[in-house]
Amino acid sequence: MTRRNRPIPELFDAAIDGDRAALARLLSIIERGGEGASAVGKLAFPRSGNAYTVGLTGAPGAGKSTLTSALIGHLRSLDLEVAVLAIDPSSPFTGGAILGDRVRMQDHATDTGVFIRSMATRGHLGGLSLAAPESARLLDAIGRLWVLIETVGVGQVEVEVAGKADTTVVVVNPGWGDSVQANKAGLMEIADVFAINKSDRPGAKETKRDLEQMLELSDLGPDDWRPPIIPVVALERTGISDLWDAVVAHRAHLETSGQLLQRRQFRLAEELREVVARRLEQRARQIATGQKWDELQRRVVDHQIDPWAAADEMLGPIGG
Repeated sequence: MTRRNRPIPELFDAAIDGDRAALARLLSIIERGGEGASAVGKLAFPRSGNAYTVGLTGAPGAGKSTLTSALIGHLRSLDLEVAVLAIDPSSPFTGGAILGDRVRMQDHATDTGVFIRSMATRGHLGGLSLAAPESARLLDAIGRLWVLIETVGVGQVEVEVAGKADTTVVVVNPGWGDSVQANKAGLMEIADVFAINKSDRPGAKETKRDLEQMLELSDLGPDDWRPPIIPVVALERTGISDLWDAVVAHRAHLETSGQLLQRRQFRLAEELREVVARRLEQRARQIATGQKWDELQRRVVDHQIDPWAAADEMLGPIGG
């Protein structure tokens, strides 16, 4: 039996023992989905629940990768091991991640205390596929207590990452735009911490003032968490310790208030719903294969039948 064809339980045990190749193999299995991903998930789930996940999101060009690299360096200076999931745009040719971990964060490539994995969004609405939480859970299960999830900042990803991470850091730059644009992006709703990257550039003070004004207009109660605004220069690694202190403070707030447990319970419930939806779609495709599936799709496109009726017809054998 070749290393590539090792059974999933054997790969899982090897990953727990520190075999990085086995871990990479398991993550590839998760990305492909199907029964293999389910088998990995069943092994990882009982061992998970110890890691803390931090999402980093923001508009393209905000410097998220550089900031993530700086955070990795800070965590390593604290003697903490860390894993990173870099959620990248899907390649239109292969479906794989366009930006690889060899391109970014190269300072940490040889550090055994750091594991970096690039993942493709695969066109999923919001940019995060079901593979992302499953991958984070696997990294949790093998003993990585800090998992950073850096996302591409397009579409609804800013909203979705908030549901996939314990703490969400929104990265902005000086001159990012007025408060109307910020509210349209939904940043106020998802941010637990704001990081003003490239804060040595003109406009940083004005950006901080705009964010503070937006927070003043929000409906935060006296006991609610107020997102701190941290100026950083990721390239020079200045302000990184302050940013990490804000993340740690937010974690303490969530744990003390009981919101951390609530967030994680909600996240699992949402994940369950998505898994069920995916399974139902798979079974419907198996039942309504070939001409029937194509015919129903054509009838919907031609407005001969509504999507709900078509779905009922596809799922009828399952329910029956």
